[in-house]
Amino acid sequence: MKFTSLLAVAAASIVALSGCAVDHSGQDAQKPTIRLAYQSFPSGDLIVKNNKWLEEALPDYNIKWTKFDSGADVNTAFIAKEIDFGAIGSSPVARGLSAPLNIPYKVAFVLDVAGDNEALVARDGAGINTIADLKGKRVATPFASTAHYSLLAALAQNGLSAADVQLIDLQPQAILAAWDRGDIAAAYTWLPTLDQLRKTGKDLITSRQLATDGKPTLDLGVVSDEFADAHPDVVDVWRRQEARALNVISDDPAAAAKAIAAEIGLTPEDVVGQLKQGVYLTPQEVSSQQWLGSDGKPGNIAANLESASQFLADQKQIPAAAPLSTFQDAVYTKGLPDVLTKQ
Repeated sequence: MKFTSLLAVAAASIVALSGCAVDHSGQDAQKPTIRLAYQSFPSGDLIVKNNKWLEEALPDYNIKWTKFDSGADVNTAFIAKEIDFGAIGSSPVARGLSAPLNIPYKVAFVLDVAGDNEALVARDGAGINTIADLKGKRVATPFASTAHYSLLAALAQNGLSAADVQLIDLQPQAILAAWDRGDIAAAYTWLPTLDQLRKTGKDLITSRQLATDGKPTLDLGVVSDEFADAHPDVVDVWRRQEARALNVISDDPAAAAKAIAAEIGLTPEDVVGQLKQGVYLTPQEVSSQQWLGSDGKPGNIAANLESASQFLADQKQIPAAAPLSTFQDAVYTKGLPDVLTKQ
């Protein structure tokens, strides 16, 4: 696909948004609406949603949550101006901030750092014991996601390119169906689908291992420039609720698991195990220089995104990497660290 066609494809894909799950409950036509994109991976975002903290904190607004299957779909929704906030992986954010998409949004929160909750898994009986064994095999992952980025990094580490395997673009639930049919030999995806694959497969590498090797991936909270400029007070409220959720994950994992389980259809016991596989920062860490940084001083998240952009360019996934300044400008540091640490 030519890079110049990416925007056209995104525009043509807008119709697919109608198939996403939308929560219209409690809508008041007299109130403005805040539109949030969420995904079903375990995170504080689901705790905020399940407990209706935004509804409580922002009574003068309608709160509309829409479920998306991947970061690529979230990017498409931002391009269409269909959402104001979104939960999205760092690789699609790096892609979104780079040409040709150049999506006008800001990174305003770190939901989690990928650990063992994202992994490359080989199906039992496929004859695959190492990443090198994937040569010529069918490997599925959601394209333009953090898992796609990590898969390409894992292949490169082992002397393989994307052309050396048969890459299949599938969303997590479609991966599970293809796995059960025996249509694919391996997949790189995330929880909760990942744990389903592990029942009849084995990890070849996890995102925690790749992070140790210098290729970390994150789940981020982003907000459109237009919304942040018009409603900085709402952005502050949203960040405080996300920080509150991180505290619950740390201080009361049982309560965190119960809320998340209600959103993704698993038992709280299963979710407790899944939360242990991810890396959840404290609010203080989120606003440290290692991550978002402080007011007017973007943190190391900008360099992380620049590195992801450069990797995507090297892999011919985007035409060229964006400069560091692009990512520094896209980190929303207004009010940090006070907004996150003073509840």
